[in-house]
Amino acid sequence: MGDVVYDLREVRRSRYAVAAVFTVHGAVTGSFATRVPWVQDHASLSAGQLGFALAFTAFGASCSMPLAGRITHRFGSRTALRGLIALWTLSLVLPSLAPNMLTLCLAMFTYGASAGMADVAMNALGVEVERLLDRSIMSSLHGMWSAGALIGSAAGTLAAHLGSDARLHFALAAATLTLLGVLACRWVLDVQATEDEEPPPRFALPPKSALLIGTVGFCAVFAEGASLDWSAVYLRDQLDTSAGLAAACTTGFMLTMAVARLVGDVVVDRFGAVRTVRAGGALAVLGGLLIVVAGHPAVAMGGFALLGLGIAVVVPLCFAAAGRSGPNPSQAIAGVATITYTSGLVAPSLIGGVAQATSLVVSFVLVTVLACGLAAFAGVLRTGDRSRSEVSRPSAAVPDPRP
Repeated sequence: MGDVVYDLREVRRSRYAVAAVFTVHGAVTGSFATRVPWVQDHASLSAGQLGFALAFTAFGASCSMPLAGRITHRFGSRTALRGLIALWTLSLVLPSLAPNMLTLCLAMFTYGASAGMADVAMNALGVEVERLLDRSIMSSLHGMWSAGALIGSAAGTLAAHLGSDARLHFALAAATLTLLGVLACRWVLDVQATEDEEPPPRFALPPKSALLIGTVGFCAVFAEGASLDWSAVYLRDQLDTSAGLAAACTTGFMLTMAVARLVGDVVVDRFGAVRTVRAGGALAVLGGLLIVVAGHPAVAMGGFALLGLGIAVVVPLCFAAAGRSGPNPSQAIAGVATITYTSGLVAPSLIGGVAQATSLVVSFVLVTVLACGLAAFAGVLRTGDRSRSEVSRPSAAVPDPRP
């Protein structure tokens, strides 16, 4: 990299542009999630077949993530992000066109692959902007992703309520989100590789640092996936609540995470990544214990809220730490992202398996035990703590692509 840095106004503008890209990325996920029942009916699938097809999302993401660094190296951060976010938004249409399980598996693989590559590219650029600003922004960026997911799910809920065809819904959503995403990319930083910089490998095992950081992310995403998919079931089956109150618990969990991420940067700047994650781990453990011992819906809902609050900023901080853990940020981020995606895939099915063999209470004992790992392993995120001496080194400066 060269040693010429961007103008501060340009960096700040890029921050808001990257935030807009995160919002668009989340909106695609929220849009799809609300129409899964329509997709299932259209493809005439059983619950087991649907679960098998949806697993291809994580499979596609895991296979494609290592490619994001090479694409960014070849085309530069702005062009790469513009192309990958467009590929992701347009892939939203594919699941609605699948008439059977085979075509849906292929559609979900493509959907997941485009999601994973765009995810790595936007997180790598977010880490770069954070380094230039010398203050935490990754939590708020992921908060914008959560906000986008809520917006997308709200629009999808309205479309489902009106009985609209998901093919039309997805086509309109994809066109709108593609336009917004491509426009936002006009103002992101265009970081270019130097001529003597070696391109990252097409496929490579994650570096050791990414594996350690990914362990922390695994614990957080496991708790998140378990809560999102099973919190409503927990209230309905264990505490005999109404369907409406059970659904409200899941919505409250999502809102807690979104708000915590949007304000989390202030806490991280004040206390640092390690202490923030340790404190979050303590809150998550307390939340898990309340869920396990809850005899009243209010106690369980409070437990899920604390759990969401405790894990909210962990994944953003893991990406930030990965981006600073070695000479190739995209490769490290791809490694951490692969581990967290795997956790998100494993959590819902493992919770269900444990519940089938024992009970949902025992399942959330497992969630609580993993939450202890946040406090135990938080020290590995110290590589992501910013320091002015690191930011000021010429070798870490961002080249100015302007003529």
